[in-house]
Amino acid sequence: MYRRSFLCLSLAACGSPRTTTLAPVPVTRPAFGDTDPTAWGGPGPARYPVHGIDMSRWQTNIDWRRAHSSGVNFAWVKATEGSDRIDPMFSYHHDGARAADVAIGAYHFFYWCGPPESQAEWFIRNVPRRAGDLPPVLDLEWTPFSPTCTVRPPAAEVRDRAARFLAILTRHYGQQPLIYTTPEFYRENDIGRLGAESWLRAVARPVEEVYPGAPWRVWQYSSTGTVPGIAGEVDLNCFNGSVADWKRWRAARSIR
Repeated sequence: MYRRSFLCLSLAACGSPRTTTLAPVPVTRPAFGDTDPTAWGGPGPARYPVHGIDMSRWQTNIDWRRAHSSGVNFAWVKATEGSDRIDPMFSYHHDGARAADVAIGAYHFFYWCGPPESQAEWFIRNVPRRAGDLPPVLDLEWTPFSPTCTVRPPAAEVRDRAARFLAILTRHYGQQPLIYTTPEFYRENDIGRLGAESWLRAVARPVEEVYPGAPWRVWQYSSTGTVPGIAGEVDLNCFNGSVADWKRWRAARSIR
């Protein structure tokens, strides 16, 4: 997400505590590569068994069945940005992943020069409520290279806008979105105060060192990954927990 943008650990606290029945899909171990690997000084993300990716229009040709067999167990695909932009590859990615039994969800890239209500409405208009999909994600980052919007609202305003967006999507999809963010943004805006599950970027040091004491659900550990079945580089992520934790989380947090 980070390099492509311009364009609570309690399940009950972060969404409906009810569970839904999902077809049993085996979890596959990652067979990923990296064009710029990090020396973690330990097991790093390899200690976690469940891995996945996120992508946008920059990934084009994907053999989803091969990617799944190579360790892509989940994927979030960019759907919308601001109040008027949709990723042209969204439907292709979503439908291909779902057909290959990859757990799939959608994310929205937030635009700081537009109201959260119109952005939430735009996301809802373009992302159907599909039973079994992963909860949506709100991507919060600064946009210093944007050609149209480089503003940085104060932290209290950032959290207020994000909370309003989250509330609208939670009502519509029945699941509170996760928040994806970067070290700088997380620190400057005290994002942990929003109480949403966190998807945290940390590609040079372990996530626990970059966000000391912060709970997290997903860790984006590379933006230069390579995956069999996917042309070019792709973002790599891991889920915080065991295979059993993943299955419980997915059952509780999938859209119904």
